[in-house]
Amino acid sequence: MIKGIIFDYGGTIDSRGVHWSWVIWDGYQAAGVDISLEQFREAYVMAERELAKVRHILPNDNFHDLLVKKMDIEFGYLAEQGILEAEYAMGKAKEVAQYCYERTRQCIEEARPVLEALSQKYPMMLVSNFYGNVDSVLRDFDVRRYFKGIIESAVVGIRKPNPTLFRLGVDALEMPAEEVMVIGDSLTKDILPAESIGCKTLWLKARGWTDKEDDTIRPDIIDALADVLKQL
Repeated sequence: MIKGIIFDYGGTIDSRGVHWSWVIWDGYQAAGVDISLEQFREAYVMAERELAKVRHILPNDNFHDLLVKKMDIEFGYLAEQGILEAEYAMGKAKEVAQYCYERTRQCIEEARPVLEALSQKYPMMLVSNFYGNVDSVLRDFDVRRYFKGIIESAVVGIRKPNPTLFRLGVDALEMPAEEVMVIGDSLTKDILPAESIGCKTLWLKARGWTDKEDDTIRPDIIDALADVLKQL
């Protein structure tokens, strides 16, 4: 019997289970940025490492603020490498940030009825690898009210796939792990760590970072967030 729910955020609530690298890549394509997928992935990884090392993202930054800073780093790297001309790159950075923000808003609106329905039946926690501003992001999208609390990697100093992040979420729900359902988009960062501490799981599977994960088949896979309502 499930009595509480833990949600992942990025990739789960805000992009229909699609890894965020693909969302941003779609933004590059929509903006007509002529680079290879390999060049993009290098810029994406570099930006993630930079954001992990340096506090570019501030606690009060909403998601649009975050995207602008992240795209500035990615396109700045592409300009530094001579792949794109600097002035062109900075203009496209703003365009891609706006594309990603609007797409996220669409995904959030799709997710809202599910979050609303679940929050009326279950206490819910959010457990996320994020930059220290996920509370501001949720409030900007008006979905913070659905969650009892947040366990965020940048705040607690632990990142998934460390299962301790999920243990903190379970402890905050004040119930046994066996009574908690974890919903996430990543097999390695959400589903397997949650399973390791005894939680039930639903894997929102669309397109991941690796082919290996995309090729994995499990009985707990769902195709859309609305499918959670059919499972509980």
